[in-house]
Amino acid sequence: MNASMLSYILLSCLLLSVQAEYCGVREIIRYTQRLLDDSSVSCPCRQTATSSCSCLPIPERGHELACFVDGTKHLMEKNTPSNPVITRLYWTFQALLDRGLCKRLAHDNQCQYEVKGNVKEFLEKILTTYQEIDK
Repeated sequence: MNASMLSYILLSCLLLSVQAEYCGVREIIRYTQRLLDDSSVSCPCRQTATSSCSCLPIPERGHELACFVDGTKHLMEKNTPSNPVITRLYWTFQALLDRGLCKRLAHDNQCQYEVKGNVKEFLEKILTTYQEIDK
């Protein structure tokens, strides 16, 4: 094995290890904060058709990514035309889940939750989850 091959292998391993820990933390915090600042939705979540408030899953530990994908997808579909920040968050969460990039969040493709919350509560859960990772 020559030196250039060895350096290629080492560089590949380094890139893979960096990629494996990519969680998009600062980007997600920035986008979520922007949505929270813009969001006027703080009405209580009622799981009935008469409520204009979205009821979104507040994930149990270990199911964050799957629930963040489900919740942002619901927001994308409900908001027409779609908010580009919500769309960006959805695709970021989906990529993190599909590729298993963020090792700090357990990867379970099923969203499990005990409670649902309104948009503001859902966004605050995203924010606190990613602020914990950023510490």
